[in-house]
Amino acid sequence: MIAIVDYGMGNLRSVQKAFEYIGYDAIITDKATDLQAASHIVLPGVGAFKDAIDALNSGGLSDILKSEIAKGKPFLGICLGMQMLFEKSFEDGEFKGLGLVNGEVTRFETKLKVPHIGWNKLTIKKRTPLFDGIEDLNFYFVHSYHASGCKTEDIETSCEYGYEFTASVNKDNIWGVQFHPEKSGDTGLKLLTNFAKIK
Repeated sequence: MIAIVDYGMGNLRSVQKAFEYIGYDAIITDKATDLQAASHIVLPGVGAFKDAIDALNSGGLSDILKSEIAKGKPFLGICLGMQMLFEKSFEDGEFKGLGLVNGEVTRFETKLKVPHIGWNKLTIKKRTPLFDGIEDLNFYFVHSYHASGCKTEDIETSCEYGYEFTASVNKDNIWGVQFHPEKSGDTGLKLLTNFAKIK
């Protein structure tokens, strides 16, 4: 069973529907017992970093997630869910993240239109099971902030938008993607299938 973390923000139902479409049981939950029983955990997110991390912390979910991740359980952060994995974010101030992956979250500094919205092609930096069998590397993005200062060994893919930025990360059993696989058609569904198959 896949547990989708419910902290009051994010496109939870669309992520659940994507997993159901590819044949996996997925529940939306904020209960510790569900997260502990799940085989995989997904943290989606849409909105402001401060509101999201405050919701995780105040609900006691941060500690539960860290505990389950420490057990080796496959974990996927999507968009804002990826950003919360890092040490801190500079969105509307400076706020501490979960600190599970080295790096910070900063605003795009480009002459291009921000937020970055639309389809963009990824460049693979290191191969992990998340991208097994995926040849079409076009994914759908909606964001104004991105990860920076990541360790080279944690960067899974990058993308170009005015300059190169980190599009996904992997550290041990933790994956984070800045794009939205649930909005990326068959390619995104393949990525979610790959995640669900990770042991």
